Amino acid sequence: MDCRTIRERLVDYAGGRLEASQRVAVTRHIEGCPACGHAAAVEAELTFALQRVPRYRAPEVLQRRLQALLATTSATSGEVVLAPPRRRASQLANWTTPFVSACAAAVLVLVVVRTTAPRPARNGSADFLAEAVNDHLRVVSSSHPVEIESGGIHQVKPWFTGRLEFGPRVAFSGDGDFPLVGGSVGYFRDRKAAVFVFTRRLHTITLLVLPPDGLAWPTDGLTQLGRLSVAEEESRGFSALFWRDRGLGYALVSDVSKSDLEMLASRINPE
Repeated sequence: MDCRTIRERLVDYAGGRLEASQRVAVTRHIEGCPACGHAAAVEAELTFALQRVPRYRAPEVLQRRLQALLATTSATSGEVVLAPPRRRASQLANWTTPFVSACAAAVLVLVVVRTTAPRPARNGSADFLAEAVNDHLRVVSSSHPVEIESGGIHQVKPWFTGRLEFGPRVAFSGDGDFPLVGGSVGYFRDRKAAVFVFTRRLHTITLLVLPPDGLAWPTDGLTQLGRLSVAEEESRGFSALFWRDRGLGYALVSDVSKSDLEMLASRINPE
């Protein structure tokens, strides 16, 4: 599939409405195409938000006005006859319910944009944080979040050999607090990244490991975790930790608490 075909199918892909063969084809494409991968992450986030918009029955007064409008339109165009009143009311309810929900979604999007847009980016880190959160959402929404399932870090790490131009330095094999699910190759901006997936109870945690050179890595307001200098950020209900260690960059993203992420970070890069 080319990029245009992929973009046309992203709505159904995010909504889980594609056939298995098409879903596999789309997944393979977005895993190898950063632009389409970013578009898929955005679509997944929008779908996630819309699914949580409450659906309300349209007020009776609005239904009556729409009935009158439809009657006028039919009379003007010469089209006959509206459905019986009871059936027509049902049709209008079916139409107006998603209409009202769509309006509510639009208002929600506008509120989010108006609320978040004025916040200043620290050292260009806002876009950096958005990219990390989008990558996490891409993992969460994927039907195949890992390409190599975990049998321990000594099984997952060798899998990256030949798939990346660097060796991801992660020694933590997971434990009872943070089980390691597995790993895959992802993209962060213009470069490949090693993606490790952990869990914390029912929450997914994404760890991205990548070469940091040339990126506007967050450097303000750092927190010291042992020997690590960590930038702690929040966006859209997600917490993110960023740090650099021995030539590699690490981004840890989840909806768990920052204290949980700090605990995991200290185990990923121990003293």
